[in-house]
Amino acid sequence: MIRIKNIYYMLSYAFQSLNDKTYKKIETEDFENTAELFSEILVLGVSKQIKQGLVRDYIDITETSSSIHGKINITTSINEQSFIKKQLNCTYDEFSPNCYLNQIIKSTMQLLLKSNISPERKKKLKNLLMYFQDVDLIDLKSINWKIRFDRNNQTYRMLIGICYLAINGLLQTQNNGDTKLMEFLDDQRMSRLYEKFILNYYDKEHHYLNPSPSRIDWQIENGYDNLLPRMITDVTLQNENKILIIDAKFYKYNTSDNDTDLRR
Repeated sequence: MIRIKNIYYMLSYAFQSLNDKTYKKIETEDFENTAELFSEILVLGVSKQIKQGLVRDYIDITETSSSIHGKINITTSINEQSFIKKQLNCTYDEFSPNCYLNQIIKSTMQLLLKSNISPERKKKLKNLLMYFQDVDLIDLKSINWKIRFDRNNQTYRMLIGICYLAINGLLQTQNNGDTKLMEFLDDQRMSRLYEKFILNYYDKEHHYLNPSPSRIDWQIENGYDNLLPRMITDVTLQNENKILIIDAKFYKYNTSDNDTDLRR
């Protein structure tokens, strides 16, 4: 319970949106696993987004019909012999909620429905999925997470971040048709989350220290450092002439026996 709660506090700094009053009740609630936590965050976040309106985008649609829309595909129409039925194959744009961001969210909620979460949260997720009836499911393993956010979809940044953590925190092993979840996120993703938490914590609570990931130049005589790897700190704090470099480390276990390797 304690560790799940710590994950939420790290998330609240990593994603400033979680400090909104919408999510305040999460601070007082206990969660059995990360799937429960991510499900509740998505329930609250997606509910809020639905009230504001799901983002829409222009989607290319190709269909054969008796009504002409957009560009007529002559070659396809001839191959299909659709003109016999007085139809033509056309491609046109439609302003639709069936865009990539909504597809990621719907697919994530569907995946969480197969996980070990309470019936109450499953019911909430199913109710939200009714608003995604026109949105397609996608292959979770092929998602391109390099998403560009702008002022039109900025409210999706945190939701997509939670989807990323939820999907990649799943241990997708099939056992009698069920999807099992890892109890916690793996060390690599927890380490990245921990780094982001530290940076945003100082940025919010001690911004006068100018927290940032800074580049450190190599001290070499000939100046040819193009073949050397870049040295970038996790967090650098600076106050007047004093500089503190923080190297964030995350371990699954904070204590260890003498015969236990902390790097596992």
